[in-house]
Amino acid sequence: MNEEEIIIRPYHPDDSIGQITALLHEAYGQLARMGLRYLATHQDQATTLDRIASGVRTFVAEQGGAIVGTLTLYGPYPESSTPWYRQPTVFHFGQFAVQPRLQRNGIGLRMIELAEAEARALGATELALDTAQPAEHLCQWYQRLGFRFIEYVQWDVTNYRSVILSKRLVGEMDQASQD
Repeated sequence: MNEEEIIIRPYHPDDSIGQITALLHEAYGQLARMGLRYLATHQDQATTLDRIASGVRTFVAEQGGAIVGTLTLYGPYPESSTPWYRQPTVFHFGQFAVQPRLQRNGIGLRMIELAEAEARALGATELALDTAQPAEHLCQWYQRLGFRFIEYVQWDVTNYRSVILSKRLVGEMDQASQD
């Protein structure tokens, strides 16, 4: 795959919610076959749109006019049941997917790097995510990207215990300049 074929850009209201929802279902299909009921395995188009609307930014990866990746960045979430997401400088991302045939080509990494830059520009000091504890391959991948364990949480919409992982966006040099 030639990476130049993939364009990553902000979501636009003209983008097909149906295409994004179908992408989520397809990308999370392997996890569903593992018995993990992520919301993205079965959400409808209205839920996809609601999740986009509740974020501060959604990115899409596009190839030949088709949406092949998506990631939604969320700001602090004061009503969250998990204390980590309630912190004012902790952003998190979700609704993250890359079309299975294009996975392992760096598209997801590029989208996470954009989310990190956007979160940092908006004042975040941490970027977090949650995923299924049994999805060990995902937990390990995020840890290789610098995310660390924070806590466990049980969401009402899933059938598994989630793990919250977070990555520090402010380095020691940045922190020293803030003191």
